[in-house]
Amino acid sequence: MQFGIFTVSDVTTDPTNGTTPTEGERIKALVTIAKKAEEVGLDVFALGEHHNPPFVSSSPTTTLAYIAAQTTDLVLSTSTTLITTNDPVKIAEDFAMLQHLADGRVDLMMGRGNTGPVYPWFGKDIREGIPLALENYNLLHRLWREDFVDWEGKFRTPLQGFQSTPRPLDGVPPFVWHGSIRSPEIAEQAAYYGDGFFANNIFWPKEHYMRLIGYYRQRFEHYGHGTAAQAIVGLGGQAFMRAKSQDAVNEFRPYFDNAPVYGHGPSMEDFTAQTPLTVGSPQEVIDKYAAMRDHFGDYQRQLFLMDHAGLPLKTVLEQLDILGEEVVPALRKEFAVNRPADVPDAPTHASLKARAEQRAEVPA
Repeated sequence: MQFGIFTVSDVTTDPTNGTTPTEGERIKALVTIAKKAEEVGLDVFALGEHHNPPFVSSSPTTTLAYIAAQTTDLVLSTSTTLITTNDPVKIAEDFAMLQHLADGRVDLMMGRGNTGPVYPWFGKDIREGIPLALENYNLLHRLWREDFVDWEGKFRTPLQGFQSTPRPLDGVPPFVWHGSIRSPEIAEQAAYYGDGFFANNIFWPKEHYMRLIGYYRQRFEHYGHGTAAQAIVGLGGQAFMRAKSQDAVNEFRPYFDNAPVYGHGPSMEDFTAQTPLTVGSPQEVIDKYAAMRDHFGDYQRQLFLMDHAGLPLKTVLEQLDILGEEVVPALRKEFAVNRPADVPDAPTHASLKARAEQRAEVPA
């Protein structure tokens, strides 16, 4: 079981004092946060891709490469990479390059994005979002697995004998998670390829995601990749903690009320009752997330959003101390109890390489 954090890289005014970080300060803060994540024993740091204010992570691979040079164990991922508006050839080359620089500590999450204006900025039509996601990923999947690719589709120029460079590290492509909050077509795509499915379940009640994940598990088994229980599932999460619950509630409320995504909407009490957001003591977070397995089955990756809505860097680092020192160790123990032996861990470069070598040794 992997635990980590993801960031959307918003530049948001702190509602308690009116200060707003510069873009440069926020970018440097992302690096500090990633290094802190490794320091406190987390497994994964994932960076979103955005091309519109108030977000600054327009080039995730650049940032992740910089972080890779300053870390040793942290898995570097995305949340998400826009498979709809990026050229699959560029994705193939960027992430293979990052693989080499990071010694394999790389995977990525594919997503369509939820900001409509981004599509025409890159010459795409949002009404083609699902077909773009399906066609572009089919090409990307081939580019990483075939030395020379002949390809023709609807959304980009044809390729003849094309080889992306560099080739994936050790001949093993980065593991791919397909992220979605509402689209069964993306769950189907993840299942078809035997990839991971990441349900960023931070906005809606669990029943919606139970259906979506259940569908992915069913189709994963249908395509012969393993049993439904062996499907590779990741979940999102959010938390804000202090030793005393009421202190956490009082401190976080102005940030919640003014957050770019859900501010000026439902009350914090209603939102925490219906979503994974937990504002309270570390034990309350442990209890809520330990129960995720009851809803979604055994899963492989849990990521938390910890640095949004204008929270100052000092506060975020304090939250990571609590997450790494108190919450995650308890959750590791909870999730290990009665976990079936045949439920796989989250794929890593090392495990994928070992699997590829094992297959190569088996006669056809």
